[in-house]
Amino acid sequence: MVTTVLAVNGLVKHFTLRKGFPRPVTTTIRAVDGISFEVGAGEAFGLVGESGCGKSTAARAALRLIEPDAGDVRFADINVSVAKGAALNTLRRRMQMVFQDPYSSLNPRRRIGRTLTEPLIVHGVARGRAARDRAAALLAEVGLPEAALERYPHEFSGGQRQRIGIARALALQPDLIVADEPVSALDVSVQAQVLLLLKELQHRHGLAFVFVSHDLGVIRWFCSRVAVMYLGRIVEQGPVGRVFAMPRHPYTRMLRDASPIPDPAQRGGALARVVGEIPSAAAPPAGCHFHPRCPRATELCRSTYPEWADPDEHGFACHHPLQG
Repeated sequence: MVTTVLAVNGLVKHFTLRKGFPRPVTTTIRAVDGISFEVGAGEAFGLVGESGCGKSTAARAALRLIEPDAGDVRFADINVSVAKGAALNTLRRRMQMVFQDPYSSLNPRRRIGRTLTEPLIVHGVARGRAARDRAAALLAEVGLPEAALERYPHEFSGGQRQRIGIARALALQPDLIVADEPVSALDVSVQAQVLLLLKELQHRHGLAFVFVSHDLGVIRWFCSRVAVMYLGRIVEQGPVGRVFAMPRHPYTRMLRDASPIPDPAQRGGALARVVGEIPSAAAPPAGCHFHPRCPRATELCRSTYPEWADPDEHGFACHHPLQG
């Protein structure tokens, strides 16, 4: 039986904006609206959806890089939602993050050596020569030379900077890494190199991943299970192969059909027509949020949000599910 590393239950994160003068109007952005998922030890779990669906906010709220408004997050039976002080600092060592932009995630005024040794010093893992040796070993593990310790971020390519970000995430020997679009800012050939590196590190260290991406091809290759998000909620969840081969929610099928497959046998085939754009999270549609774009929508969809169904560990929220 696989041990659960991360369990997220009913996670909610709303943002409040005030606009206008002299009579400001308050608007609530429902970025994440009650999502639940679990990640097993050594498992790669994907969060996928269009831009603005809330997947990155969900990942950051689960790590408490931003404070969630409601919900329960547990890491190895420790309640992350209420942890404070030393308890939270201990959790930080076991949960790390790789950010989307490999340049802005690194301090441009710091040499790479200081970037990699700082977490070791802060958490009391190593100091002085021992910390520097550990930093050099981390660089070697991600395919960079020891000489990189004395260089600044601007002296590296995008792919090399992302490798440094991965090395920093590995510094404290975590059990879980949240990768937020880690290859979306890289060239295609460099994407492949970084993905292969992450997969190798997953097997070598037994790492669990929450992998956030809008690219279904990346999710197919890297993850074993996936949750599809739409407007702050999970609409379908299950094993990657089953979800994309036999989608039950119309939105999942729309995403799948709109994603080109590099198969010469399908060359010249027409891409699926994607209807409309994702609505604003400040004013989500009533009922099922997907109904304005759904060809199967009925009056029930327009008035009532569907209950979650989970046959054979392939869950979905739809009044009129596809039959696969």
